[in-house]
Amino acid sequence: MKKRVDVIVLGVGSMGMAAGAFIAKQGASVLLLDAFDPPHHQGSHHGDTRMIRHAYGEGKKYVPLVLHAQKLWHQLEEETGERLFENTGVLGLGKSDSPFLIEEIASSKEFSLPLEILEAAEVRKRWPGIRIEDDLIGAFEPNSGLLYSEACISAYRRVAQQHGAELCMNTRANRITYHADGVTVHTEKGDFQADRLIVTAGAWTGLLLRDLDIPLQPFRKTAVWYEADEALYGLGSFPSYFMDLPGERFYGFPSIQGSGLKIGSHDAGRIVDPDEVNREFGSQPDDEGDLALMVERFFPGVSRQNKRGQVCLVTWTPDHDFIIDRHPDHEHVLLISACSAHGFKFASAIGEIAMQMSLKGKTEMDITPFSLRRFM
Repeated sequence: MKKRVDVIVLGVGSMGMAAGAFIAKQGASVLLLDAFDPPHHQGSHHGDTRMIRHAYGEGKKYVPLVLHAQKLWHQLEEETGERLFENTGVLGLGKSDSPFLIEEIASSKEFSLPLEILEAAEVRKRWPGIRIEDDLIGAFEPNSGLLYSEACISAYRRVAQQHGAELCMNTRANRITYHADGVTVHTEKGDFQADRLIVTAGAWTGLLLRDLDIPLQPFRKTAVWYEADEALYGLGSFPSYFMDLPGERFYGFPSIQGSGLKIGSHDAGRIVDPDEVNREFGSQPDDEGDLALMVERFFPGVSRQNKRGQVCLVTWTPDHDFIIDRHPDHEHVLLISACSAHGFKFASAIGEIAMQMSLKGKTEMDITPFSLRRFM
């Protein structure tokens, strides 16, 4: 293994693995360094599925980025022959004055994206597995759906290796030394040097970049899969979905080959240290509580019997927007982090952005909303 490369990618989950693949395809030497062996169950990318929405309730600034990400996911499918995306459509549910739905509708209009606005009765008729009150509406986006998260990371890993990327897995980075012409990453297995560094370490980013004192907060979150009537909730019959209600924000996916209806909460979980967190589902009294109540309230054909549950980590910024920026004191160091529980869908596009900024000095996408400087 080379001790000096063009680029080290530190943390190769979703964003990092994509970055490694794009860099390797450019012919640059790249070392992919991770404390675990992605895809794995220690961070933020596991649990089978992640949603990809185009008309974006988190802000119109994300729409060009997610549309480009969707294009790149299709390209990865073609390149690898893997099925990574399912066009389930995404159904948003909430009150007509929901700020999230209002922004989603505005995004669809500004970018001419298909979005059906449905009264509650039409939602119940089209998807009889949903029980909602008459004061709610649906916003159905037919061209969006879900990504198979671990399969996406595995696909980018194969692409990276096919193009010469070196992998150093199960190797924890202890600290970084910055030089005028590069960096040294000190690990438990020795030191590695590079001209440029990309830090995509998820919940560990704040620990690795203590010098910046970035306001990042890792949270422990859970998702549960419930026994469900496949005719009502199976893939092909039921959409990916989210709800935005006062004080209640959750999301989920159809049952895939009998996996069960998946549901998770968008609300903040328990603040944790990523090195100390208990990853055993059921170890905390509220691991399932609110999710089971949501299932009972809105999905009459779903059993209260859960098939499995999982714990994952999410990392929030105060404004819930991403960080994609250079280190303020070291131009050759790029930071990508804190995707605030809605980042996976963008991993393909952000991986390309990381390659462009590292190898070409700039990116074609507008990343000004994601500047680190807004917190400094």
